[in-house]
Amino acid sequence: MWSLAVASPHPAAAFAAARPRRRPRPAAAPSHRGVNPQRWRCEKTQAWSFWSSLRASDLPGGLYGDVSKNMLKPAAVEQAEASAHLPKGDMWSVHKFGGTCMGTSQRIQNVADIILRDPSERKLVVVSAMSKVTDMMYNLVNKAQSRDDSYITALDEVFEKHMAAAKDLLGGEDLARFLSQLHADVSNLKAMLRAICIAGHATESFSDFVVGHGEIWSAQLLSFAIKKSGTPCSWMDTREVLVVNPTGSNQVDPDYLESEKRLEKWFARLPAETIIATGFIASTPENIPTTLKRDGSDFSAAIIGSLVKAGQVTIWTDVDGVFSADPRKVSEAVILSTLSYQEAWEMSYFGANVLHPRTIIPVMKYNIPIVIRNMFNISAPGTMICQQPANESGDLEACVKAFATIDKLSLVNVEGTGMAGVPGTASAIFGAVKDVGANVIMISQASSEHSVCFAVPEKEVAAVSAALHVRFREALSAGRLSKVEVIHNCSILAAVGLKMASTPGVSATLFDALAKANINVRAIAQGCSEYNITVVLKQEDCVRALRAAHSRFFLSKTTLAVGIIGPGLIGRTLLNQLKDQAAVLKENMNIDLRVMGITGSRTMVLSDTGIDLAHWKEQLQTEAEPANLDKFVDHLSENQLFPNRVLVDCTADTTVASHYYDWLKKGIHVITPNKKANSGPLDKYLKLRTLQRASYTHYFYEATVGAGLPIISTLRGLLETGDKILRIEGIFSGTLSYIFNNFEGTRTFSDVVSEAKEAGYTEPDPRDDLSGTDVARKVIILARESGLKLELSDIPVRSLVPEALRSCSTADEYMQKLPSFDQDWARESKDAEAAGEVLRYVGVVDVVNKEGQVELRRYKKDHPFAQLSGSDNIIAFTTSRYKEQPLIVRGPGAGAEVTAGGVFSDILRLASYLGAPS
Repeated sequence: MWSLAVASPHPAAAFAAARPRRRPRPAAAPSHRGVNPQRWRCEKTQAWSFWSSLRASDLPGGLYGDVSKNMLKPAAVEQAEASAHLPKGDMWSVHKFGGTCMGTSQRIQNVADIILRDPSERKLVVVSAMSKVTDMMYNLVNKAQSRDDSYITALDEVFEKHMAAAKDLLGGEDLARFLSQLHADVSNLKAMLRAICIAGHATESFSDFVVGHGEIWSAQLLSFAIKKSGTPCSWMDTREVLVVNPTGSNQVDPDYLESEKRLEKWFARLPAETIIATGFIASTPENIPTTLKRDGSDFSAAIIGSLVKAGQVTIWTDVDGVFSADPRKVSEAVILSTLSYQEAWEMSYFGANVLHPRTIIPVMKYNIPIVIRNMFNISAPGTMICQQPANESGDLEACVKAFATIDKLSLVNVEGTGMAGVPGTASAIFGAVKDVGANVIMISQASSEHSVCFAVPEKEVAAVSAALHVRFREALSAGRLSKVEVIHNCSILAAVGLKMASTPGVSATLFDALAKANINVRAIAQGCSEYNITVVLKQEDCVRALRAAHSRFFLSKTTLAVGIIGPGLIGRTLLNQLKDQAAVLKENMNIDLRVMGITGSRTMVLSDTGIDLAHWKEQLQTEAEPANLDKFVDHLSENQLFPNRVLVDCTADTTVASHYYDWLKKGIHVITPNKKANSGPLDKYLKLRTLQRASYTHYFYEATVGAGLPIISTLRGLLETGDKILRIEGIFSGTLSYIFNNFEGTRTFSDVVSEAKEAGYTEPDPRDDLSGTDVARKVIILARESGLKLELSDIPVRSLVPEALRSCSTADEYMQKLPSFDQDWARESKDAEAAGEVLRYVGVVDVVNKEGQVELRRYKKDHPFAQLSGSDNIIAFTTSRYKEQPLIVRGPGAGAEVTAGGVFSDILRLASYLGAPS
């Protein structure tokens, strides 16, 4: 027996065969210049007659449509088809190549080479249109609908692109066959676009039919390229095989049962071990051409992979795999070796450029792994998406795989006491949202039912707000609802991973990282599925939040953006220490320190990514700009690439110290050896400490008292563990320690001071040290740390500068006149020596009596204070626990190296607080 099917080979035949079912009223002729209204009305009427009468089987797609309707087949062939069987299982390897991979003739040849190297028994390859072609085809339809005659030129460009690729790739009979088919297809398209242009409208099915030609041509090109090597190959128009049901929400649902039947029939007719299939396109159950919507080629590959129960589906793209975060926002993002189906699903939903969101569904049923690989870097293993066992270790790093973000959102908050316990309120809210066609990205509702908030795209929020105000007009007027509030410029950050909810500490770690980066969370959602934790943030904070969370979960290094103020002796030494240790910190401690700016009193240098510390001096000379402290701070705080920012003040400047409060308030951490802030006016000090304690912003100042000695941290440790401080007494000045350690025997006081000055132990003017003011500042800092509310003026200080020399105009004048007081110092030294004692300049904090003093005291030679050498400092803590034997801290207390080392230690302590391994 013979079966007969007739198809229209050309749109002109479709016009001739069309039977009018109804004739819509012709629209008014447009007032385009040069258009004959009478002729336009005639063509318009003919076009409407064509659209209304045309059936699916009349489409030019019949050339590629259901073969049973387009061929005369003998019964023997039908019987052979019925008995044929499509093999299924691991012998099939499915590959999908996107538009970038198929972008040029050379790339198509590269794709062919990859397929030919695949050792799999059977290969099924799904391809997208050549790069940009899908957009070009949509543009053709849009131009035709707009009656823009330039669609003809645009179609010629599409033709030229494919003809050029074919000439580069093919030759001989293969080239002639492809170009013949290309000419016929383009001729059909011109006729169809002409009809669309006349009608001024294209149905979705006709638009999909036009757009699908890009995949048709790329599949044909690739099949010819593979055949050229001598490997048998068939190409498949998936409109003959894949059947989908449009859902009305810009999505389609595959009909797997019908698609499987059609695939069996297709394979029986064209069996092959290598099949090239079109991605993106399919048909409805009525055989009307349609598509899987934007980026649907991945979905095609997954559907086909599930139909043949393939061993693996490989998605070839232009990246090495799935990143732990958007690499454009987090440069330290890493390639994930594996992902679970659920994790990949979540990341797709939250906008990560992984897969079409529905790609996972078909392969999950049969546990078919999907591998994401880079066609341009074959050596990269890529990312495998597969079924993974639940995490049993409770390891934070294993639980959180990646982070994704969605920008340009608004948060809508519906709030009111009348909502609590009232059935149907949520239904009414989201019913109104549905009516305007808005997409709800996230929902959060407290158990009190007092408010419901949800996130929608920014472009849809105006319609949502208007709909809610209309729907709840009476409730708002009556006060049952207090407000419908819109919060603009929001972003979503989602942490994705298996079993996050059941692993202790994940949420705490995430929110701690955001808090320490000074980022406020507007809304939170965590589903019981345990696959993600979602937070809503200000859009301006999104990148910083992403980087902070990413580094906190050890997916990247803890990056700290550093601004150095004061490249003097201490600042210069600190920069050299940072340079020498930077590589070690990155490798061993997961800490990435970036010096983003250096400023002195006159010039500064700024960088967006980090100053090369090997050449910072040269940059400060050649690339410097005038110093501007406000601009310097803004540069650091406005850099969204680095969530954690710290200003290191290496000056002794009161003006710089006065800015600490504002910097901390901006979320910038502060580290300093500058004593001026903590020893300044008490009210400002208390205000500064209150802010620091109430926020996640850190203020470290260990080096203000003992250079590199752990004095502040020791005192805090005692207090925090419940010890009671009774007295703190110590030699706090390395300069004065050196002077009195060497002021013995026959040496004169002026000689020792001169020696200390030449050795660099004193300030340029030794009176700055000998006045005792520096020691008094350290005493007041320790007193305040101990809980005493004292002003600097409350500390009596014995100055070692004779009153007659205090008015000397220069340091040189002072040094010239100092020997005239040597006899007084010699007498005081001999008196101490006669009593078996030594002179020491000390500071004392008497916590019991709530007072402090700075004075010259005498100590027995067996006292710890008499055992010092060089410029060592020593501090004795007398407490309730250390009452009989004070706790002693001793070591070098002066010098740029140890002071800079103390500041460096504070920087590392900050990095540890921010999440670096300790």
